[in-house]
Amino acid sequence: MSNKKLPLRKCTGCQEMKNKKDLIRIVKNNEGDFFLDYTGKKNGRGAYICANLECMEKAHKFRGLEKSFKSPVPKEIYKTLEEDLLTFLKGSANE
Repeated sequence: MSNKKLPLRKCTGCQEMKNKKDLIRIVKNNEGDFFLDYTGKKNGRGAYICANLECMEKAHKFRGLEKSFKSPVPKEIYKTLEEDLLTFLKGSANE
């Protein structure tokens, strides 16, 4: 039996290579909307981030999402993504 190769992705916050399943995907679709993709399968350009607020803050501070998407990301988008991440973390803590 052969071991499956696990895909690695780089977190846009801490810049560490981690298992794809351990990261949350941030998607920019063709309409220019940004949202969190917990399944990792939605259409659009994706960037990955660890499931914690520190990495989201680092990505904002060091413009990690702008570099990944090669376009400016408004401050309101970061605020919305942080709120979505907080909601996700609270929901996964209750399970």
